[in-house]
Amino acid sequence: MTMETAEAQAPEKQALLPPLRLGPITVETPVVLAPMAGITNTAFRRLCREYGGGLFVNEMVTARALVERRPESLRIIRHEPDEVPRSVQLYSVDPVTTGHAVRMLVEEGRADHIDMNFGCPVPKVTRKGGGSALPWKTKLFESIVATAVREASRANIPVTVKMRKGIDEDHLTFVEAGRIARDSGVAAVALHGRTARQHYSGQADWSAIAALRESLPDIPVLGNGDIWSAEDAVAMVEQTGVDGVVVGRGCQGRPWLFGDLQAAFEGRAQRHRPDLPMVSATLLRHAQMLIPYFDGDERKAMQDIRKHVAWYFKGYAVGSHLRTQLVAVESLAQLTDLLGQLDQSLEYPGADAEGPRGRAGSPKKVHLPEDWLVSQELNEQQRQMIQAAEVDISGG
Repeated sequence: MTMETAEAQAPEKQALLPPLRLGPITVETPVVLAPMAGITNTAFRRLCREYGGGLFVNEMVTARALVERRPESLRIIRHEPDEVPRSVQLYSVDPVTTGHAVRMLVEEGRADHIDMNFGCPVPKVTRKGGGSALPWKTKLFESIVATAVREASRANIPVTVKMRKGIDEDHLTFVEAGRIARDSGVAAVALHGRTARQHYSGQADWSAIAALRESLPDIPVLGNGDIWSAEDAVAMVEQTGVDGVVVGRGCQGRPWLFGDLQAAFEGRAQRHRPDLPMVSATLLRHAQMLIPYFDGDERKAMQDIRKHVAWYFKGYAVGSHLRTQLVAVESLAQLTDLLGQLDQSLEYPGADAEGPRGRAGSPKKVHLPEDWLVSQELNEQQRQMIQAAEVDISGG
């Protein structure tokens, strides 16, 4: 694959940060691919890894679905032999189920690193008290994290926590949750600088990330939110003092961003400036890698690649007729033919291909269990709800 790059005129610099150390794991490039539902499957993780270093986390899987060995959950946590270390993100609202799930991952040798999700803002998660709603209940949060750490420690597997600022600006939890997680023995804490109410709207609050970094001087703190380029990652490190960054939507349709991030963290000026042939070749390779992920089901792989088309071709002069056909593609042969019809002379379009991708949306009401915000302790009704709340929302 031909990759066009551009060299800035600035001189080479020293490495921006040292490697990220999570227990026995050393991540040479302190960059983490954030779990994204329907995105960070094996194919996309491996594609990103081909461009640059980091820690590449799978889609969120629920503890209960994992313990019940539901086929889709087992697919989500599947890693190829070249994926090292193997990173699994787990979601749970119940300490007992958490313990069973982590024990399964440990005893069956399915993970080298476990990340606990306390950041998901979608209603089907928060209305059950999970994701970004859960740290509000401090004892429940502590119990889940401590259980995960205890079970993972049997195999010296590091546990990390990913969370948001809180439910809304009146119910911020990140500093207290960060301290609880540290005291429970996690290897690192990652903070997305938005509340659950914000979803992905507005700007990420990097000052909150800096505040968490200052309040937790004894473990690594990672920052997440609004990293659309290597330059954004450098700015976050400089402004907040974090030990590494977590990248989500910024790499959609741009797996080569991990190459840019590695270069920036190593003090190199090299950046990818992909022309249309490089973009279309990468999209095709992505589609090809999805076929074995879906156990040879080519049609399902093509259905999956459709959502990536707009991200890959953001800013490129691809006609509306071709775009329409690409987002309805049914076979690899058809995709290959359509990509062959693109104008191969189109070069990198500059700023139009950069910046935010995906829908930012607007602030949304956070769906919570009844009386959730009345107290940071669980009442009896909420305790019963939690015990029955582990639903099949893997990837959610």
